[in-house]
Amino acid sequence: MEALNMTEIVGYMASVMVAISLMMKDIIWLRWLNFVGCSLFVAYGVAITAWPVAGMNAFVACINVYHLVKIYRAKTQNVVTA
Repeated sequence: MEALNMTEIVGYMASVMVAISLMMKDIIWLRWLNFVGCSLFVAYGVAITAWPVAGMNAFVACINVYHLVKIYRAKTQNVVTA
């Protein structure tokens, strides 16, 4: 059996992170884990020069960051006004 190289390991870790994120009930955990998985997929896509993989996952990672910032700002606002 052929040993896994580091690029493949990153790809598998990315897949696992995205899969785990989709099992989360808490939207914050879902967004964070999905962000980590997407970021790993960006690294994987760049490493294997699969630009559609890297580009799409970079886009999804940005969406996750946008929503996380929105969530945390809303929480901060609620604390200040409460």
